Amino acid sequence: MSRPIFEVIALTPQDAQAAESGGADRLELVTDMAADGLTPSAEDFAKIRAAVDLPLRVMLRARDGFTPGDLDALLARTAELRAEGAEEFVFGFLDADGAVDLAATGAVAEAVTGCDWTFHRALDHSADRAALRAAVGHLPGLDTFLTSGSPAGVEAGTAVLGAELARAGEPGYRQQILVGGGLKAEHVPGLRAAGFTGFHIGGAVRAGWDSPVDAAKVAEWRALIDG
Repeated sequence: MSRPIFEVIALTPQDAQAAESGGADRLELVTDMAADGLTPSAEDFAKIRAAVDLPLRVMLRARDGFTPGDLDALLARTAELRAEGAEEFVFGFLDADGAVDLAATGAVAEAVTGCDWTFHRALDHSADRAALRAAVGHLPGLDTFLTSGSPAGVEAGTAVLGAELARAGEPGYRQQILVGGGLKAEHVPGLRAAGFTGFHIGGAVRAGWDSPVDAAKVAEWRALIDG
């Protein structure tokens, strides 16, 4: 059995180096966690890319919430990031009613043609999870859904996560589930036993969003996930 994927949020080169040292497999790059994670600049991406050898998934999100905001500006930033060498991304958009904004999501998917990407936790805030998965599951490059199963986090979403894992291989459910959003250490053994193979954390490996990633905490999570 292959080792589970362990993804850590990084905001700085120092975060990235600590996460790599502690055993992370991949980083999600963001800025402004007060807005729950927005798109970093191409300059910041380049600094982090130079600091580590890990795969980097770059957040494409222009505003707090899950509507796309200024899509043209986001597409321009996406082009800058691709020109700087970004190859993996994280995005996904809802409309004002909580349905997937397929036009916006599809436009960004087209802008990152040839790249792997994650549909992020907009899934957890959507009006209809199954409809969203059906609508975006065919988009090229989509290989992961980041989800806790509930807007309230993993504790509340465990049953939904299990039901979706049971549908693995069906249209809209062929992508890996990356469990994240309120993920706590005590959730991991049960999730591993159920068959989940992807885990995503941010605040759990730092004292607060104003503090850097702690490599020792990353290592503790690595050991826990590997079981």
